[in-house]
Amino acid sequence: MRPAWSVILLTTLLGAGQGLFLALVALDAAGGAGQGFLAGGAALALALLGTGLAASFFHLGRPERAWRSAAMWRTSWLSREVIVLPAFMAAVLAWGAAHYLQPGERALALWLGGAGAVLCLALFLCTGMIYACLKFLQEWHSALTPLNYLLLGGASGLTLAAAFAALGSPGHAGMLSAAALAAGALAWGSRLAALARNARLRPRSTLATAIGVKHPNIAQKAQGFMGGSFNTREFFHGRPREVVRAARWALVALVFPVPALLIALAAGSAPLLWAAFLLQYVGLLAERWLFFAEARHPQNLYYQAIS
Repeated sequence: MRPAWSVILLTTLLGAGQGLFLALVALDAAGGAGQGFLAGGAALALALLGTGLAASFFHLGRPERAWRSAAMWRTSWLSREVIVLPAFMAAVLAWGAAHYLQPGERALALWLGGAGAVLCLALFLCTGMIYACLKFLQEWHSALTPLNYLLLGGASGLTLAAAFAALGSPGHAGMLSAAALAAGALAWGSRLAALARNARLRPRSTLATAIGVKHPNIAQKAQGFMGGSFNTREFFHGRPREVVRAARWALVALVFPVPALLIALAAGSAPLLWAAFLLQYVGLLAERWLFFAEARHPQNLYYQAIS
């Protein structure tokens, strides 16, 4: 599949914002975090969510009709995501406002945080299932897909929470750093498991089964027309193997090992923690690009050669 940068930014920014919110809600439930710090964290999470949402509009042919995407909520995971996302953003806003405007109303903030956490997990599920429900794309049709969206988003959010805490609540930076290391290791291992699984996959369709001709030697000489088309542009990434290999190594190195080293060396240092988050986010961009690029659409059997 062709990776769309609007969708890559949408999913990675949303994941970081969701993970940050879950980390802040956990801190709030444990007690001890300052109200101003929590309200500021909510504002940062909202900024990430809003930026990701804005990026998604560049993927739409008719942005003014975006509201129609919610119409098929009974059967479409995309429609469910479109409904859950603004509800989650409203919950984050309400939770942050409760801490900022009514710092003494702890019960209200906890209730709002709990509701927001449920919506956050629902959003992770909806986003992951948009891809996992597609049976004809074997690389995506796996329980690892929604799991990786959850784990990678949670890991990046915890790293961001540790960096943010180093500036606004230094006493919590160490605990959040330890949590970020644990979450990062889990997310990295899960994503590597998905890479190993996808490497073992074999296409279910061949040229023979696609055209219904039982012959051992079938070769496509032309795709039927002289130039490219929507099919040749949208269902294959069009990049050389070296680019795909570089993205895979960026995933392997930057999603966890390099950020983990920086977090371990940071000892609460804000610059190192922010560097860890930024490098991890670069790794997530590579991971999400590869997620789309490694999906082999069956229709490419018909478009292997240009006339």
